[in-house]
Amino acid sequence: MSQAELLTPDRNPSGLSLRRVSKAFGAVQVIHEVDLEIEGGEFVVFVGPSGCGKSTLLRLIAGLEEVTSGDVLIAGTDVTDEDPSDRGIAMVFQTYALYPHMSVEQNMGFGLKVAGRPKAEVEAKVRQAADILKLTDYLDRRPGQLSGGQRQRVAIGRAIVRDPEIFLFDEPLSNLDAELRVGMRIEIARLHRELGNTMIYVTHDQTEAMTLADKIVVLRGGYIEQVGSPAALYDDPDNMFVGGFIGSPKMNFLQGVIRGDEVEIAGARLPLVQLQARPGDGTPVAVGIRPEHWRPAGEGESGVPFKVDFSEFLGGASYLYGTIGETVATVEVERSAIARPGTTLLLTVDTDRIYVFGEDERRIR
Repeated sequence: MSQAELLTPDRNPSGLSLRRVSKAFGAVQVIHEVDLEIEGGEFVVFVGPSGCGKSTLLRLIAGLEEVTSGDVLIAGTDVTDEDPSDRGIAMVFQTYALYPHMSVEQNMGFGLKVAGRPKAEVEAKVRQAADILKLTDYLDRRPGQLSGGQRQRVAIGRAIVRDPEIFLFDEPLSNLDAELRVGMRIEIARLHRELGNTMIYVTHDQTEAMTLADKIVVLRGGYIEQVGSPAALYDDPDNMFVGGFIGSPKMNFLQGVIRGDEVEIAGARLPLVQLQARPGDGTPVAVGIRPEHWRPAGEGESGVPFKVDFSEFLGGASYLYGTIGETVATVEVERSAIARPGTTLLLTVDTDRIYVFGEDERRIR
């Protein structure tokens, strides 16, 4: 039996249901009747800009904030009014919150010790978690003797030893430098694979969301904008907000006008796929095109004029920054295709890579 199996005895991972969950602080509504289903064993990431409500929603699940209305269910049981300690969850915060005078081993086992668990059980679970997190050689050290990444692993280990139904992560990597964040993303993904528990992870970093999640929940202003796999949100955004938030560099949004079966952009026309709700001829629309979907127009093709202002060589590819009409745009090209500033390129795009949005910023399909 593996160390992970010792920490997670035979059971089906618990799922989570949010039913019309709302939260208000006085007269200010910050979460608006959120409905969400999370399957047992899923890795779900809440993502969105600062102030969108993602951390508040996590705290409502944890019981650290009181739900104004609605229900929170874990494994089918209503825990809306339960104390955090009775919900079967463990939370990892942005700040490590380690006791500086205690060793790694003492920090990881402190919660179990306070709960009155037998000493032998505490030691066994701490050793098992340390083995999973590669902390065995650091158990006698204090937090001040550890790197940022090691301290974050200790905080995760403290959660693991509780053997929770659901792990909650509140921006756990935001205090780490770029290189450590990449390494810790891999560690957390491996941890999920080994333990199999349901994990809910909050971040403002869409790269973390894309690389970690089975399912992404995109939030804005306390509302859920879209839920889906990373590929589904990237390839099939419901609105301009999701299209612009998911993907780096972000999607280009250009001013366009419907002309029959085509869309006119900066005086050039591109063919459209069949739209079920095609706007009338002459209707202004926003046209979304991702930087990597542009290609040079071939002979006989209509090309959208792109004036290059700056080129950026990134090794595997190059980014060209410039304007299409009056709109700033980004184009990804092969690494050798660096254009001089002031150059005008004619670009086109395959019809299935063109996204059309109405005045309400909703996708026209």
